[in-house]
Amino acid sequence: MLIIDEVNGAIARAMKAHEPVTLGALRLLKTALVNRGVEKGRPLDEAEERQVVATLVKQRRESAEQFKQANRLDLAERELAEVPVLEAYLPAKADPAVIEAAVDRAIAETGATSAKDIGRVMKTVMAQLAGQTVEGRTVNEMVRRKLGG
Repeated sequence: MLIIDEVNGAIARAMKAHEPVTLGALRLLKTALVNRGVEKGRPLDEAEERQVVATLVKQRRESAEQFKQANRLDLAERELAEVPVLEAYLPAKADPAVIEAAVDRAIAETGATSAKDIGRVMKTVMAQLAGQTVEGRTVNEMVRRKLGG
């Protein structure tokens, strides 16, 4: 089942349950999915939908951080409250051991030896972990640590 179909049902449930935070996050997600579909000129596939959700989660976290820095804790809390609602539409986060194994394989496959090779290793790791929820920053830090960069 496509995410947009699930979101439509969840919006109705959130309206009946009077859950404004959930409803706001779901409406935001639905709008983003519809807009991306219009941009593409076709319905989105499951991977594209997950990418939209991941982008929204990242935006919420970055916005919350900026609000905290500006001492607007009320707005930061609202942004962070939407994150779990959106994350429910993403696959489970990849286990750190799985990420580390993928990094080790990628380093061996690419023959990486220094920090100059981080880009190639990152590309290989992210391809290996496609379909799982993985933060690029986490992978990047692990690759840098292993390559001594």
